Amino acid sequence: MIDGKKVIIVMPAYNAENTIKATYEDIPKDLVDEVVVVDDASTDNTVQVASSLGLDVVVHETNKGYGANQKTCYLEAIKRGGDIVIMLHPDYQYTPKLIPAMAYLMAVEEFDVVLGSRILGGKAMKGGMPAYKYISNRLLTFFENLFLNEKLSEYHTGYRGFTRKVIETLPLLENSDDFIFDNQMLAQIFYFGFNIGEITCPAKYFEEASSINFTRSIKYGMGVLITSVKYFMQKKGLKDFPIFDNKGRKLKV
Repeated sequence: MIDGKKVIIVMPAYNAENTIKATYEDIPKDLVDEVVVVDDASTDNTVQVASSLGLDVVVHETNKGYGANQKTCYLEAIKRGGDIVIMLHPDYQYTPKLIPAMAYLMAVEEFDVVLGSRILGGKAMKGGMPAYKYISNRLLTFFENLFLNEKLSEYHTGYRGFTRKVIETLPLLENSDDFIFDNQMLAQIFYFGFNIGEITCPAKYFEEASSINFTRSIKYGMGVLITSVKYFMQKKGLKDFPIFDNKGRKLKV
């Protein structure tokens, strides 16, 4: 806990048997109250490895998608009384050692959302980020900042922390069950007026680290552009979209 606020780590898992142990071992146990793993019908031994570590595992019987996995993660977190919820991928790409800094910034109400940015510090490619991913990251981020009128260093990190209020306020059930969920959620966060902070996060790229293939990357990129345009149109009063509707479907305990 920090200042009486319960800290819960959620790990959306899919075929992470080789990395989840190393990820969990680096989590600061003195600060974190609970760690919840949501397994999206992995075809390997992710569930068995996570269970052997004593982790609480929620299992999707069928593969529902990365966005659907996150929906379950956040629902579980608020059901368990989480005040600060940090999503940490179990593929060991992002260092768990940043959890205290991220959690503290939300606990003291400096920010509602904290992102671990791979771009701040300029070491993304040194960490192994493929050139095409870096270039697409920069181009998409430029486009999004232009249409959302914001100044994030990147919108595509998978290392994210949220306060309970953010999770309960956003109509998250209106979002996609696929990878574009991440981007839709950030657009919602800005639309509903929450404050986002960023900290530098070194990231590692290796064979076991999860990554979408080129075809799905193209699909994700198109989704990013569409989400940005929707945000722009909603803000200008040109059209209304369910993902920005305050009365849209929300996670309920």
